[in-house]
This record gives sequence, C-alpha cells and structure tokens, in this order.
Amino acid sequence: MNEDHASAAADIAEVEQANTAFYEALERGDHEALADRWLPGEDLTVSCVHPGWPVLTGRGDVLRSYALIMANTEYIQFFLTDVNVAMTGDTALVTCTENILSGGPAEEGNALGPLVGQLVVATNVFRRTPEGWKLWSHHGSPVLAEGGEEDDEEPSSS
Repeated sequence: MNEDHASAAADIAEVEQANTAFYEALERGDHEALADRWLPGEDLTVSCVHPGWPVLTGRGDVLRSYALIMANTEYIQFFLTDVNVAMTGDTALVTCTENILSGGPAEEGNALGPLVGQLVVATNVFRRTPEGWKLWSHHGSPVLAEGGEEDDEEPSSS
C-alpha cells in the first residue's frame, strides 16, 4: 500500500470512529460528549434535521434539540448498517442506516416504556479540525414502511 492509500485509509478510519463516537454519546445520554462531537465555533453554519423536524441551524439550537431528545428518551440504541464514507480534502460525508431501538418513560410497574423500532437513513458531514473530525451537519430521514402496493393500483381498463 503506498503512502497516499495508507493516509486515506487512516482518515476513513478516523471518520468512522468519529461517527461511532457521536452515536455512542447519544446512546449514553452524555450531552457533554455529544456536544464535543460537533464542530466548535460554528454557531451559524452547523445544521441538523431530525426525522419529522424542521431544519435546525446553529450550534446552540442543534445541541438544545439533543438535550430535549435525551430528556424524553429513557433508552436508545443505534445499530448502524450500510455505512459509507466519502472524502474530499478536509470534509467527509458519511451515509448510513440507523436501525434505532428506543423506549420512552416507564409505564406503571415497568422499568421501561414500550420499545419502538425505527429505520432512519442519515447523512453526517464531518470537517477535519486540529482536535479531530467534528460533525458539521446531520440529516436523518425516516424510511417509510413498505405499504400494500396492490391497494394503490387502479384497475386497468381495456
């Protein structure tokens, strides 16, 4: 492996680790660690789209949204699949499928509320900084469940 390939492979591994660290902080409910995953000093350009939410712009609004999610989620776990990393210069794009298992507040007599599964496709954009790769933008979009397509078909008239 030549030097350029080794350097690119190391960059990709670092981006994959930064991506994993973002999800692990969210799973632990560690807001400080999650905040550390986001690009510092980018109060105007950082952005985030949670499934079903409007676009959030600015580091403060983005981090407040995660605090709100953490405060209202007793349990969350991400199983990432279809992870792909593309890079150009000091910017990296990670696409993946978030297979999410989450639970809300406990119901009477239970330790946890009912667990819910959800599929979200996500795009995470990272920028290289002196402190490592930091999130610049996160966009999650729900994967719609397959419906009964035969119900949507109109009878053909011949």
